Amino acid sequence: MKYAVIESGGKQYVAREGETFEVDRLSVAVGQAVRFDAVLLAADGEQILVGAPHVSGAEVQATVQAEVRGPKILVFRYTPKKRHRKRMGHRSFMTRLRVDAVTVPGGRTPTAQAPAAKERPAPAPRRRATAPAKPKAAPAKAPRGGAKPSAKKPTKTKK
Repeated sequence: MKYAVIESGGKQYVAREGETFEVDRLSVAVGQAVRFDAVLLAADGEQILVGAPHVSGAEVQATVQAEVRGPKILVFRYTPKKRHRKRMGHRSFMTRLRVDAVTVPGGRTPTAQAPAAKERPAPAPRRRATAPAKPKAAPAKAPRGGAKPSAKKPTKTKK
C-alpha cells in the first residue's frame, strides 16, 4: 500500500492511496485536481523514503471532493473576581480530498542487502566486579613537640 506524509498549511497529513482526508481550506474548486510536492515521507510496501526536509521526486495527486466545516472549537474567556465570562464557538472551513495517486521515486531498491560483516568471536563471560580493597588505617600519631595528649577533666556533680 502506498502512502505519504505531506505538508499543507503548516500541518502534516497522512495521504493513503484511494482514501479521503481533510486539510485546511484550499482555494481550489470542487472537482479540480491538486498536486502536493511537499512530501516529508513516502512509502511503497517495504521501501520507505524519508526526506530532509522533502523527498525529491515524490508527489501526491488528489481531487477536491467538497468543502466542509470542521468540528466546533469552544473558547471560554474568564477573568477572576470581575464577573467577566465570555463563551465563543468557532468552526473552520476544511477541504476534503480524495487521493488518486502517490508517486514514490524508484531511487533505492528495498531488497538490496548490505555486505556481510566479518564474524566476531563470542564475548568472554562477564565477571562480577568487586570493589577495590580499602587501605588499612594508619596508627594515630602523637602531636609534634613531645606534648602528651591532655587528660580529660572529671565533671563536677552538683549536690
